[in-house]
Amino acid sequence: MHVLFVHQNYPAQFGHIANYLVEHHGYRCTFVSEKPAGKRGGIERVQYKIRGGATSKSHFCSRTFENAIWHTHAVFEALKARPDIKPDLVVGHSGFGSTLFLRELYDCPIINYFEYFYHPRESDIDFRPEFTSEEIVRLRAKARNAMLLLDLENCDAAYSPTPWQRSRLPEVFHPKVRTIFDGINVDLWSRRENVTRMMGDKELPKEMKVVTYVSRGFESMRGFDIFMKLAKRLCDQRRDLIVLVVGEDRICYGGDEKAIGGPSFKDWVLAQDDYDLTRIRFLGRIPPQELAKLFSISDLHVYLTVPFCLSWSLLNALSCGATVLASDTAPVRDVVVDGNNGLLTDFFDLDAMVEKAHRVLDDPVSYRRLGEAAARLIREEYSLPVCLEKMLKLYQSVGGK
Repeated sequence: MHVLFVHQNYPAQFGHIANYLVEHHGYRCTFVSEKPAGKRGGIERVQYKIRGGATSKSHFCSRTFENAIWHTHAVFEALKARPDIKPDLVVGHSGFGSTLFLRELYDCPIINYFEYFYHPRESDIDFRPEFTSEEIVRLRAKARNAMLLLDLENCDAAYSPTPWQRSRLPEVFHPKVRTIFDGINVDLWSRRENVTRMMGDKELPKEMKVVTYVSRGFESMRGFDIFMKLAKRLCDQRRDLIVLVVGEDRICYGGDEKAIGGPSFKDWVLAQDDYDLTRIRFLGRIPPQELAKLFSISDLHVYLTVPFCLSWSLLNALSCGATVLASDTAPVRDVVVDGNNGLLTDFFDLDAMVEKAHRVLDDPVSYRRLGEAAARLIREEYSLPVCLEKMLKLYQSVGGK
């Protein structure tokens, strides 16, 4: 069976499943993306190049769709130039190099992966009143779904990574959309026992407690400002604490740059109060192996998010058996059950957040059962073997082989 994967980036969400199909089931897999052409691990990469895009003269609400069309057409042209590619199944990420035009090129089923469907209300856009979006941003939320809606109509089947993300899609399309997570590499993301607790080249005293926070960037959508308030309160109230923060000084999601009038949400937050940066340490971006060690020495890992795509970092922390204190928001509730495999807290209730954090830090050992339950959940329901097998069954049922 020949599967053609379509995604702007390589390998993104399809890397593990493509390798799995080639190595364990003898499939032929081709990947079309903006990355350079080549071949690795039995997977051929075909490059597409866009020839244009939305401009400043384009309507603000139509730019996402206009850019998607340019990508979609470029995918079509790149594959039309390769008549030797004749897939039995097309699998594409809706929104990144859409599969829409491939109906005109191939007589085969199409499966789409749907990550996020925008809503102007009760969503990431209006969840934080202190960072209220402009009216035009709310209007754009409706228009940003244009390509997603076309793909939902065009595809034969689909999947979304979590129940909440699937629930955001129009209900009329739910029958063709399954819930299948991307999969966690539990060999990598597993608890390291007897790890020396280090900060730089110095070993931490045994009585020192460690609180961690991990995000690709620092922004309001992932509650960085609220976490910093939590960190300050904890540091002010106890001396046996070090806070370790992983991430880059950039804004990945949302409109913070416009809201704060600058490019660094981190700098903006730090300017709001007097933070002891000898005890709140920014580690930058660190390799996965080191991050797994960090999760393993963490006494409390804090994860905050508005209603938006669930971060892989949360699942990775759970897989490493970390005791997690997370925001009681819909995406998180898909995975974390309060008091069972983690702790939930109101996103905006700092006092309650501080109180729950103190309880864990006062006696971390008594909360280890939460991390153990979390790691067990990831192994049983979110690990790569489990998720890849679900994808394989979907691909086989739709592809007919």
